Amino acid sequence: MSATTATPATPVAPKRHGAGRLKDGRPRSPFSMVVMFLLALLWTLPTIGLLVTSLRTRDAAATSGWWEALWKGGWTVDNYSRVIDQADLGNAFLNGILVAVPATIIPVMFAAFAAYAFTFMDFWGKDLLFIIIVAVMVVPLQSALAPLLDLLGPRGLGISGTYLAVWLLHTGFGMPLCIYVLRNYMASLPFSVVESARIDGCTNFQIFWKLIAPMAMPAMAAFATLQFLWVWNDLLIAKLFLSDSNTTVIVKLQQLLGTQGQGAELLTAGAFISIILPMVVFFVLQNFLVRGMTSGAVKG
Repeated sequence: MSATTATPATPVAPKRHGAGRLKDGRPRSPFSMVVMFLLALLWTLPTIGLLVTSLRTRDAAATSGWWEALWKGGWTVDNYSRVIDQADLGNAFLNGILVAVPATIIPVMFAAFAAYAFTFMDFWGKDLLFIIIVAVMVVPLQSALAPLLDLLGPRGLGISGTYLAVWLLHTGFGMPLCIYVLRNYMASLPFSVVESARIDGCTNFQIFWKLIAPMAMPAMAAFATLQFLWVWNDLLIAKLFLSDSNTTVIVKLQQLLGTQGQGAELLTAGAFISIILPMVVFFVLQNFLVRGMTSGAVKG
């Protein structure tokens, strides 16, 4: 009887994470690092220019560029105090939050339900209905404003000028894209998990909340971030369907600019104040945004 001796396995050397390597062991590319730094700098320059201009007087900003501020001078902080007093940004910020938060949660919630139905349920006309929903994204927003003003105005539902009208409009205009994004994301999830849950007796409502919603949370959070930024920066819908008493910060800033350009020095200060909340939301949810945009891009 011959005995076989097992050859010991050769230990695999661990990947070294030195200063010149990435987390997965690949070497860093100096060219890519320089290019990314230049792109980040170019993307940040407008914000830097906005900040510098907001801290200069009207005459200084009109006679010299913001990049000349270090030696041309003209520094002041009166623009911020004036814009806060004239634009009533406190109430405008509160109105903006009351508009943006429900107008973000409502379309994402309903779109998640619809995306689950389009992905994991079978019903008559499913593909045709999905095509119609996607086709709605082609319709320009401006072409629907006139009939919507008539529908939501005094001759219709009579809710124009209220938060409810703006919530409904942002929900209607945001849901088609949200359904499309979430449906494509849910299609990449394992269908066997849903089948196993159905065999165990779970209803569609239980499957959605306990299985699909947690797995689709990156995509939902990613679209919620974009939807919040779109609603917060919206001018057209807020200007047409809200009154002066409950309008948003973007409309208040637009009203500062006169017909002859008066108040232009206040717009830079007000614009920089208005981007504080979107920046906070973006930085808090940036991990979800990146995961939601990259998940499903490759199969593994």
